[in-house]
Amino acid sequence: MSRGFLPLLAATLLLGVGAVAWGTEGFRVVTSEGARRLAVERTPAPAPDVALVDQDGNSFSFSGYRGRTVLVDFVYTRCPTLCGVLGDDFHGLLAAMGEKESARRIDLLSISFDPDNDDREALKHYGDRYGATAPRWRIAAPVGSGALAALLKAFGVVVIPDGMGGFVHNSAVYVVDARGRLALVLDPDTPPQLAAAALRMAAP
Repeated sequence: MSRGFLPLLAATLLLGVGAVAWGTEGFRVVTSEGARRLAVERTPAPAPDVALVDQDGNSFSFSGYRGRTVLVDFVYTRCPTLCGVLGDDFHGLLAAMGEKESARRIDLLSISFDPDNDDREALKHYGDRYGATAPRWRIAAPVGSGALAALLKAFGVVVIPDGMGGFVHNSAVYVVDARGRLALVLDPDTPPQLAAAALRMAAP
């Protein structure tokens, strides 16, 4: 083995490690989804101020939440699996936050991406199933396909028909801050951990 081989090998390994570190934002992300979440934290962007209608038939938009923190998930009410987990998590989240002062500035919002099936009755049934009461926890549908498309794009939600009447979709809890900006993307987690993140965002 030549004396020049070991320095060359060491340099190659260092370059490889450096490339991985650069490509993963210093090892902090290893997927495009991770990179997107990091970008959201670094540069919060306004949530689309589109019209929505909740389970009680009331119209509202994100501008009505200014000064409050909103935790958002995206669901379809006929979902037999993942959306039920999200519903349970939000139900538990309210209990986990309790009566803390910061909790009074936090609302929950579940947005349907299935306009063909999720009419007001379906939204209300979903809300009743998990104990959702507006305005603290709204189950809502966007008004018009343009509004839905804008929300899915802004929040990075991917929805694909599964060929059996349902959908395959990614799952997260999105935090819109008091300035109306998408500021944090969280994995669906245990209610106490979601509550801790929400309370930190809502703290004065």
